[in-house]
Parts: sequence; C-alpha cells; structure tokens
Amino acid sequence: MHSRPARRTARRMWTAVAAALALPLTMLGTGTTTAQAAAVQCSVDYKTNDWGSGFTADLTITNRGSDAISGWTLTYAYTGNQSLTNGWNGTWSQSGKTVTAKNASWNGTIAAGAAVTTGAQFTYSGTNTAPASFAVNGTTCAGAHRPPVTVLTSPTAGAVYTQGDPVPLAATAAAADNATVSRVEFYDDTTLLGTDTSSPYTLSTSSLTAGSHSLVAKAYDSLGASADSTPVGITVASGPAVVASPAQLGVQQGKSGTFDVKLSTQPNANVTVSVARTDGNTGLSVTGGSSLTFTPSNWNTAQKVTVTADSSGTGSATFTASATGHTKATVTVTQLAAAKEYDARFLELYGKITDPANGYFSPEGIPYHSVETLIVEAPDHGHETTSEAYSYLIWLQAMYGKVTGDWSKFNAAWTIMEKYMIPTHADQPTNSFYNASKPATYAPEHDTPNEYPAKLDSGVPVGSDPIAGELKSAYGTDDIYGMHWLQDVDNVYGYGNEPGKCEAGPTATGPSYINTFQRGPQESVFETIPQPTCDAFKYGGPNGYLDLFTGDASYAKQWKFTNAPDADARAVQAAYWADVWAKEQGKSGEVSATVGKAAKMGDYLRYSMYDKYFKKIGNCVGPSACPAGTGKDASHYLMSWYYAWGGATDTSAGWAWRIGSSHTHGGYQNPLAAYALSSNADLKPKSATGQADWAKSLDRQLEFYRWLQSDEG
Repeated sequence: MHSRPARRTARRMWTAVAAALALPLTMLGTGTTTAQAAAVQCSVDYKTNDWGSGFTADLTITNRGSDAISGWTLTYAYTGNQSLTNGWNGTWSQSGKTVTAKNASWNGTIAAGAAVTTGAQFTYSGTNTAPASFAVNGTTCAGAHRPPVTVLTSPTAGAVYTQGDPVPLAATAAAADNATVSRVEFYDDTTLLGTDTSSPYTLSTSSLTAGSHSLVAKAYDSLGASADSTPVGITVASGPAVVASPAQLGVQQGKSGTFDVKLSTQPNANVTVSVARTDGNTGLSVTGGSSLTFTPSNWNTAQKVTVTADSSGTGSATFTASATGHTKATVTVTQLAAAKEYDARFLELYGKITDPANGYFSPEGIPYHSVETLIVEAPDHGHETTSEAYSYLIWLQAMYGKVTGDWSKFNAAWTIMEKYMIPTHADQPTNSFYNASKPATYAPEHDTPNEYPAKLDSGVPVGSDPIAGELKSAYGTDDIYGMHWLQDVDNVYGYGNEPGKCEAGPTATGPSYINTFQRGPQESVFETIPQPTCDAFKYGGPNGYLDLFTGDASYAKQWKFTNAPDADARAVQAAYWADVWAKEQGKSGEVSATVGKAAKMGDYLRYSMYDKYFKKIGNCVGPSACPAGTGKDASHYLMSWYYAWGGATDTSAGWAWRIGSSHTHGGYQNPLAAYALSSNADLKPKSATGQADWAKSLDRQLEFYRWLQSDEG
C-alpha cells in the first residue's frame, strides 16, 4: 500500500486483494467525543476469536433509539483474569475487571439504527466467560438483536407481465426478540416502489418499465433492525407477449427436448399460439405443441412444445412461438451428436444460468458473484460482483460458442466486462503524471488492523517500473487495461462510483466500484469496511476513508484501483480456448477482435509479476536493506495477489502511482495463460518484451508447482 508525495501532502492508497488491511469497523459517520447526556437505547453484539491463552473481542454497538448518539463510552466487566493488551477503533482502558472503550475522533456519532464496531485483544488463563451485560453512556444495553425475517411471496420467480399491467407484490415478515414489524418496503432493485405498515404486506405497482427486474422486500422492526428478502426476478414485456422458457435447449441426435410456452397477460378471448422452426438446422422439427390454445383462465399455465432431432444433423435452429397481437418469443435449439451428452447437459445448465428468473444477472447483464443475500467471502452481500465472476462469464460464453458455433455471446461478455469492470479514462484521469522512475512511496505492511495507520517512509529506496513506457508506446495511452476486482452492482452502499463518475451517491443507478479494508490474517466480512474507489471525502471521515491507512496530517482527493490477477488470467485463458475452438469451426474471424483485447489485458497483467515497490528479487532483511530494482530484476515472474494503481482526482495535481505485489499465490498461477500469451500468435502482446516475459513466467510457474509438490514445498 502506498502513495507517492507530489504537490500535495502525502496520500495513502488502498490495495485490495492481498495485503489490504482490515479494521473491524462498520460505520460511516464521524462525530465528537462528547458523551450524550440523555439515556440511549442500544444493543451490543460480543464476538471473540479465542486461542486458549488470549483472544480478540469484537463488539458491535447498535443505536436502537430514534436519536443519534453523539459520543459513546462502552463499559463492561469480566469475571475472570482477562487482561487488556491493546484495542482499536476507540480508546481502551481497564481498571480491575472493568473494561472501558471510548470512541475515536472519527467514529463518535452513531445514527439511529446504525452501528459501530470496536475491538481489543486480551490475555487470560483458566476460563474465558463472556461478559453478562454492557452499558453505553451509563445505560445498560439489550443483548444483540436479530433482524426480522422477510420473504417475498409474490410475484413468482420468472413471471412475465405486460407493461402497464399491475404487478402484485406481497411479503411475509416476522420480527425476533419481542420486537414487532414496523413496515415493509418494496424495491425494484434499489428503487423504492412503496411501503406497507400493516400485515398482510402488499403493494401493487404498474410503473415497471419493459425489461428484466429484480424485486426485493425489506422489513424493519420496532428496534430499528432491518433485513432484505431474497430477490425475485421477473420480466416486463412492452405489450402482450408470448413467453417461452428456456431460451436455449440442446437435443442429441435421435432424441427430443421440450420448452414451455405461456402468455404474459390475460387475454379477453382464446389465443392460438403457433410454434415452428423459422431458420437454421432442418434436422430439428416440432413434433408436439405446434399449435397451443390459451384461454382467459389458463393463459398463465405453461404448455410444452416438443422438438425432435433427426439421426444425422448437427447445428442450431430458431423456433418461434407467435400469436396475433402478441410479441413473438424465440428459442434456440442446438442439435448435438448422439455422443454429446456433455454438451446437452451444458446447454441445459446454461439455460438455467441465463434465465432472468434465477437471478444470476443484474438488469445490465452483469453477473452477480452470488445469489445469496449474505456472503462470507470477499464480497459481503449478493448485490456485489467480482472480476472473478466476469472471468467465469467469459469462460461460460466461450463454452457456449464451442457447443453452438455462436460466438456473439462470447464477444458480448467481453464487451460488458470492458464497459463495467475496466476503469475508463475518466475513472483514472491522472495516469499521465505517473513517474516510472519513482512508481510509489514505501509504506510498511502489517498483519493486523491495530497496527494501522502506518506512516509513509520516503527514505526507503524504491525501484523503477520497466514496462510503463513500452505499454504506452504499444497502446498509445497511459491508462491501465485491467479489471478492478470488486463492484457494488446495484449501488446498495450508495457510494455511486459509477464508471466515469466519482461518488455520485445513493441516487446513482449504475454499478459502483468499491474497495474493502481489510483483507488479511483477520479477514472476515464482519470486519471489513466497504469504501469507494474514488475518495472525494463525501463519505467516511474528514478525509474520507484515507485516515485508515497512513495517519497523515492532510490528504488529497484521489482514485485507486486494484486488480485480481487470477481473474484477468482466467479471462485470457477463456479467450485462448475461444480462439482454438473458433478456428476449428472456421470462425476465427468472429473472435479475433476480442482475442486481441485479451492479449492487451495480458500485457498489463505483467504488473502482477513485480515486487510491490519494484525492489530487486532476492534475500534481504529490512525494507531499507532491500535494494531498488533497475528493471526486470524486480520481477519474480510469478502471479501475485494483486497489482494496484491510483492518483489524484485533480487533473492539475500532477501525481499517480503503481505497485505490484510481493505475495505470490499458489492458487493464482495460470500456466495456460502464460503459454497462450507467449506461444499463441493471436494472443501475442504488442509490447516489446511482453511475449518474452510470459515465456519466462511459464517456466517459473511450472518450477513453482514442481517445488510446491516436493517435500520442501
């Protein structure tokens, strides 16, 4: 982690994937240290990580009242010999068995319904019994309160409605711990549709636009806790429409497959739907359900269409379901060789993954990292995604091209990744000020949150960046062509760092770049702090989130991105196979432009091969003793945990930085990507030394794997 001094006072950058640090903190606001005289309503959640002779305690204070708490003092007592070692996110002290924690200067205000987390480390012997009670500003707090349980019962997943028709929303909600449900809010993604304050909780809306929608119910209880339901995906058609599902189907030679057909809206009279092959492979034909009748009573009940494959043909065909006065629906059916059971299963699964009803994609077509609401992983909730998810989408669509011969979806997957996950020039506006002879200012890297902030040290020598010049020469830009690693797809946190925008706020509708602090030895979604990639001091403390890092007297507004090399390498790997499979089909020209972009991504991916501060690779003790690199002697040629880059938001400020990572990662190596970038002509990087670097990386990665499998490794 680092930043480099230029015209402004020192700045501190966040770097994400490996060495990024984590303070166990969850609140955003700042406040005074003066205690509030009035009594408070609160709850305290107490969690420990115990190793027998010591433990860390994480305590989350939640304001259950209707007024903000301005300045807090937490007190509690142990019954054993627990002894305080140090604390974080507040000032900690101990007198006898009584422990006191007071807010820091930047986390003193707890808004109504909000929470703040603080923590400390203790030693002990014998029994480590949890405290029986807690008090904030002298008021005894309730125990940790469980949020309400919310389920969206209507509409059903996959339902299709006609624009203008009412969409009925209904939810059940139950509160815990003797609380009561105060209201249920209904959302279209993150847009509030309406609120109901009494059970049964319902809402009818006719305002949804044509397209895919993700509907959510959110319940609030009388103690201020809230919880979302699992999202339900529906489709709104622009007018009366025929609905067919799934949109993709694979049928082996001599076998049959089925898809469902229904209507989007109730008709006034019977409607006849005709289904026929309209183009493509003549070896496929409708053998059942070519004419379907829907009545005003059964219009929403699916009827099946059977498609049968002959014994010899292969290839895809389009089947169209049409009815007078209704928008048509199409299904792509691919005939597969009799032995291609794997391909048939792939297309069946592909249809489920891409079905909007199953919730794997946002309305923009962005793949969610998970459909679950809470994720105990790098992203912490189901509205987020990662560069990893984008890379798997690209791989999925490469497989689809292999099976069907249709490469448009592979190209589209790369395009959506490029649009939403590779920062635009507006996102990284000051790269032209980057000085390759001094890429960054050294800052020490620590294992635990309580060791931060860590001061910058300009006295530690750093090396030079040997690839910046050749990348600019090859691609005509100072900007980095690599994926940022983490994104709040639906802007749930409200930072609004849309591509090309900085802290646009909670009303922003597009996906928002985010970072997280910390990820390290104490990694946990319950101890990380989501934050914007572009820190304009609109959120967080007086200096945004920068006070977490280096403790400087002042900071400059800045942007910063981090790349997860395994994801970019996986995207390159998928592009390699797309190139191979398209050539086998005589369609290499259909993927050549995308494969060229993958080669470019691989060129920039070489930053992950370098020491964090471009120091020479070798044995040395202490940061000052490790000599600065002078070129490729700073490269270990292995895939490391991240590379990162950033700079000032002020385009006249004149500074930017780049770093590699000193942490090589057994799971991040990708010998196939290294092979492709060094040996495949279509994936050859344009830079002067890119191909040679990847050839050396291939050798080094294979050596690394051999060593890991040895007794020594």
